[in-house]
Amino acid sequence: MKILKPYREKIDALDDQIIDLLGQRLDIIHEVAELKEAKGIEPVLQERVDEVRQRCIKRGEENGYDPEFISALYTLIIDYSCQVEEDYKKERTNV
Repeated sequence: MKILKPYREKIDALDDQIIDLLGQRLDIIHEVAELKEAKGIEPVLQERVDEVRQRCIKRGEENGYDPEFISALYTLIIDYSCQVEEDYKKERTNV
């Protein structure tokens, strides 16, 4: 529908930014995984996982977003990040 085109373009542009930001976040996760492995730090630090999730939920609430949505979104992001770190450790352990 022609009437929706400008909105779709805005959404597509925002989606591109979100994907780019996720990529930047994952680049940092890879750096952290390397550092943790080098320093003998466990890949998953539950206290930090909880801290990140709660901080994001709070930030979302401050901006009027549904805390259940933010919790679900960050659970996915954090779980994937933890898996990346765990996989990195496994790869290094098997080398």
